[in-house]
Amino acid sequence: MRVIHAAAGLAVVLALTGCQRTSMGGFGSQDASPAPIQAAPVPSVSSNQLPAPSGNTSQFPAAPASGTAVAGGAVQQPGTQVAAAGGGLDVTKESMVGNWRVSSAGSSCDMFLTLTNLGSGSRGGTRGCAGELTTMGSWEVAGKQVVLKDRSGNAIARLYKTADARFDGSTNGGQPVSLSR
Repeated sequence: MRVIHAAAGLAVVLALTGCQRTSMGGFGSQDASPAPIQAAPVPSVSSNQLPAPSGNTSQFPAAPASGTAVAGGAVQQPGTQVAAAGGGLDVTKESMVGNWRVSSAGSSCDMFLTLTNLGSGSRGGTRGCAGELTTMGSWEVAGKQVVLKDRSGNAIARLYKTADARFDGSTNGGQPVSLSR
């Protein structure tokens, strides 16, 4: 029992010695503070007038004409970014996964895209859609276009990325289709 008390007492003494002040001057002397940093010279600031804007002074670009056709047969809706000459902006399969709001033939519906393999594409489907989109069963990215396919693997629509979260195109029957988030 004495050994335990002695060991506990020794531990307390060692702990307290760790709390001692270790400066050279002791308790009564003043600590030496670091010397203040000297200010660096600052160059003078000058001001000038900016040149007057040239050309179009509007902060917004002109809107395209309604229903402007772009490469690959896609129809670009007003207010969307113009598709690149190669048929649209770059697109990856990973960026397509998830829920999309579909506008087609004057109505709206939902589309769900996954990365689960199904034939030559990935599994997908629609809810509440009309026309050709009711037969959608899979999809794939082919270059810069997104191809929607029926359950037999036949292409039913082709879309191109026209903005960050927007795709525009048309069905094989010529109906305009837009996907957005």
